Amino acid sequence: MKELSGILAILLPVLMGISCADNKDGRDYRKDMRDFVENISIYSRFFYSDFLVIPQNGVEIITLNGRADGPIAESYISRINGVAQEDLFFGYNADNVLTPVSERNYLIGFLDRVKTQDKIVWVIDYCSSPANVDSAYQWNFRKNYVSFAAPSRELDVIPAYPANPFRFDSASVKNIRSAKNLLFLINSELYPAKSVYLDALDACKYDALVIDLFYKDTALTTADLNRIRYKPSPSVPRIVLCYMSVGEAENYRYYWRPEWNTSPPGWLADENPDWPGNYKVRYWHKEWQNIIYGNNQSYVKKIMEAGFDGVYLDIIDAFEYFE
Repeated sequence: MKELSGILAILLPVLMGISCADNKDGRDYRKDMRDFVENISIYSRFFYSDFLVIPQNGVEIITLNGRADGPIAESYISRINGVAQEDLFFGYNADNVLTPVSERNYLIGFLDRVKTQDKIVWVIDYCSSPANVDSAYQWNFRKNYVSFAAPSRELDVIPAYPANPFRFDSASVKNIRSAKNLLFLINSELYPAKSVYLDALDACKYDALVIDLFYKDTALTTADLNRIRYKPSPSVPRIVLCYMSVGEAENYRYYWRPEWNTSPPGWLADENPDWPGNYKVRYWHKEWQNIIYGNNQSYVKKIMEAGFDGVYLDIIDAFEYFE
């Protein structure tokens, strides 16, 4: 199986009819991102046919022309389980502030189109006051979206309110469609030890968890994942996805090389001024894609080996930067 993964990485671009060469003139950055996500899905599902793939933001690429009423990008849609969107009702301009109606309606046009393709929609709203949290959950529920009201944009805490997750029940989560609520806890810095972090996740009652592969700098193991894979009281299965940025490189990740600080590779672009240490990447470059998927040292392979149910892909909207 290990040998096959290397062969597959070579064959994928050929099988898909995709070139990873950097054509500087006339690139279709949206198609490049669709191709990237599709290949991540193809690679991971070669090993696990039910491996989940959820891209966040950049929802415009679900259609071929970037319009909510445009022709569906059928190959792309067929290889993802749904989409996720930040700031739909709260957080677009500031946390605890309503997203402008025009922006909200623009996004809903795409998200509703996703629903017509029999795919799930997840939403993260950034709000903490009880009134705003209640509104966010209710508005998303009416749209048949599954949502999380995050009290911190760092996604580093389990909310104290509400006491139980919205739409909590004790049923097992047989598949991603049956998940009624979700928790994002991708930053573990506030937890003084891995055991404390895992205890908190183990005790929470959410149907689906989105967490990082790492507790600080230590990769989670299969045993760690097994410890948090079940909801408490009674102990029933849930979904556990792994967060991974595909549109930016992060200088605190295992793959980062010190020499990139002074001599960056050709695929590494500017630092994100809003998130120090995060750098835009020319995601169509083979060198970056090799870091993410296609071989035994790749990020996706590490995620699969740890035992996650799937990947939650961030910075899909990186195409906007290059456009």
